[in-house]
Amino acid sequence: MKHNNRGFTLVEILVVVVIIGLLASLVAPQLFKKVGSSKQKTAQAQISMLETALKTFRLDNGRYPTTEDGLRALIVQPTGLRFWDGPYLEKDVPPDPWGNPYMYKCPGDKSEYEIMSWGGDGKAGGEGENRDIFSWEIR
Repeated sequence: MKHNNRGFTLVEILVVVVIIGLLASLVAPQLFKKVGSSKQKTAQAQISMLETALKTFRLDNGRYPTTEDGLRALIVQPTGLRFWDGPYLEKDVPPDPWGNPYMYKCPGDKSEYEIMSWGGDGKAGGEGENRDIFSWEIR
């Protein structure tokens, strides 16, 4: 009885590795572009969710939380609010997609309140994934 124990040669394995490397170099940059834009869209969706909670807070209390109260007022009742009926979010205030806290300002410079994320670099300014996101731009 003869056994045919033919395996792959080193040359065949190297050809397959080179082909996989070429394919990866073509596909990977396209995938990384999508990751950045998906984080931007996630931040916009989270800001919209926070805005809904802020509007409910305002209906109950007649005003938005102050800058000092911050977004934490959506979870924990600030002192002196008789009609607070929260928590207004099911979970804690989420960080932005890059792991930084959202900034909140009331009154805002361009609207009654502002929610901001500095994007991927965590600093003011930037383009692409580092572009800042403001609540008044999403509305």
